[in-house]
Amino acid sequence: MSQTPRESRRFDLDWLRVLAVLLLIPFHSALVFNLDPNSIVYLKDAVHSPVLSAAAGFVHVWHMPLLFFIAGASTWFALGFRTAGKYANERLLRLLVPFLFGLAVFIPPMTYILCLGRANLPTFGQYLARFFTDFADLTGVRGGFTPAHLWFIMFLFVFSLAGLPVFLALRGDRGRRFIAWLGGWVGQAGVLFLLVVPLALAAAPDILGDKNPLYYFAVFMAGYLLTADERIQKAIERQAFVALALGVAAYVALQWLRAYRFAPWSPAWVGTELTWQLARWTWLLAWLGLGRRFLNFANRALRYLSEACYPVYILHLPILTLVAWLVIRLQANVAVKYSLIVGLTVAAAFALYEIAGRLGVLRFLFGMKRKIS
Repeated sequence: MSQTPRESRRFDLDWLRVLAVLLLIPFHSALVFNLDPNSIVYLKDAVHSPVLSAAAGFVHVWHMPLLFFIAGASTWFALGFRTAGKYANERLLRLLVPFLFGLAVFIPPMTYILCLGRANLPTFGQYLARFFTDFADLTGVRGGFTPAHLWFIMFLFVFSLAGLPVFLALRGDRGRRFIAWLGGWVGQAGVLFLLVVPLALAAAPDILGDKNPLYYFAVFMAGYLLTADERIQKAIERQAFVALALGVAAYVALQWLRAYRFAPWSPAWVGTELTWQLARWTWLLAWLGLGRRFLNFANRALRYLSEACYPVYILHLPILTLVAWLVIRLQANVAVKYSLIVGLTVAAAFALYEIAGRLGVLRFLFGMKRKIS
């Protein structure tokens, strides 16, 4: 949202983006104490924390959908004053350059930490050779290639260019008529919640597990479309507490349903998956509506964090992994170790941002705009 003209700027979306990015540090720190192998971070403690695991599980419900929705909304505003060529060039500089920089500089050392302490420890050169040639397991936990947390940036770059013809068509006469019709329909009470159906259909194919690109592209498009009409935005704000109540109910029901192991594609299994998607969508709507009600203001903290959160996003997981490698060796309880990991990661990430923000070449590599003196 940082490129939006000031007179039409949505500070609530700025705040939600900043808070969602910063939340990644306590979220990924919690996964250090979640021994489920499907909860991917690159270092685990020997102790499992049910409390931290439950908290991370709740955040996982709505966190990435919120970021993709806000990115779609940002695209609506950006194309309001950029040509297609300028938009594509800006996506190249803001997304592809930082992705390639982070992939080359930060991800291999981060995943190499997994090898430390092993009897057959490869040299870093040997590890690099495997990292850039072994694509069998994209999680990276076995030493092969992974985009790690930068998958979000990669997806945004692809979505931005793949969706550009659609976005431009929606700016035309027919597109505006469609958006006007959509605004009139979705703006009615309760219709917002029906949009879970197309999102659930997009999520149905088993593609890349919880990183399903069809689902996240649908959320990205929803962010674009639902931001385009003020009636929809007012409906989101008006129904924020209804969405919150539905989100709580769906999340509680989901915990009960997932205690059972239903056969895939059985009616009970389909019902569970629909409940999962309803929980994701209603919590997303709740945060958007509450943000519009209470966060549509600017201050010095927002101005600082709006620029800082992107490099902090890129840096946080490599730093967190190194910090966790040191902290989990301490003879301390989970609360102390978790607090140390969060606190030290925040301090180091913002310290490195302060350095990067003062050097032109690093500003470019981290996707920050040129600093005006």
